[in-house]
Order: sequence, then structure tokens, then C-alpha cells
Amino acid sequence: MEVWVDKPKCTGCQHCKDVCPVGVFELMDRKEKDKVNSGDPAPENEKWEGVSDPEVVKKWKDVEDGHRHFADDNDGTSGGISVAVSGEACILCQACLIECEGECINIKDDTGAEYKSIYA
Repeated sequence: MEVWVDKPKCTGCQHCKDVCPVGVFELMDRKEKDKVNSGDPAPENEKWEGVSDPEVVKKWKDVEDGHRHFADDNDGTSGGISVAVSGEACILCQACLIECEGECINIKDDTGAEYKSIYA
């Protein structure tokens, strides 16, 4: 199983980490680009280069839902940027795909089928 986060679209809501039953996700400081991208299976255009997707920012920057959207650091409840540090542990429950505000989570299973997050 391959799991990666399209970093420019990540809002830092932490829903992925909160709902994952097997600990695939960790939130890291946005300023630590090398640490965020270290060992990340994301395609090059989805790695963290320090710039969030303008459309995602426009949609979420002023939403008041208790999350620190686009904050540089994670305070334990939100902020930072999500990294799939244990993608091989994924059991394809799809909880993260449903809860991801930024629609930035991608999963490729062992057959090559791909799944992407869709936030309703």
C-alpha cells in the first residue's frame, strides 16, 4: 500500500491523523521542508515546497471550525502539514479519504487501484 499527501493542498486540519486507526499520518512543521519530504512517496509536484495551493487557501483560510488552517506548526490539535509516515500500515479503511478537508490524500493499493480523498 502506498499512501501520500499532496502537501500544497494540506490545510493542517489533522483529521487524517485523528481518524486513522493504524497511525499512518503525522503532522510536521511546515518550515521543516527537508524533514517533511524525507522518504515521502509523493510525486515531485505534490511534495512540500513551502507554498500552499491558492484555491485550497481561498476555500479554508477564513473558516472558523476550531482548526488552525495553514499554521506553520502543529499544536497537537491542528496546524502543520500531514505526512504519511507509515503508509505500509494502511488497511484501506478510507476514513482519512472521507475526512480530509484539503482533498489531498492519495492511496494506491497492491493491485494498483488508486483512491483519492473527497470532502463533502
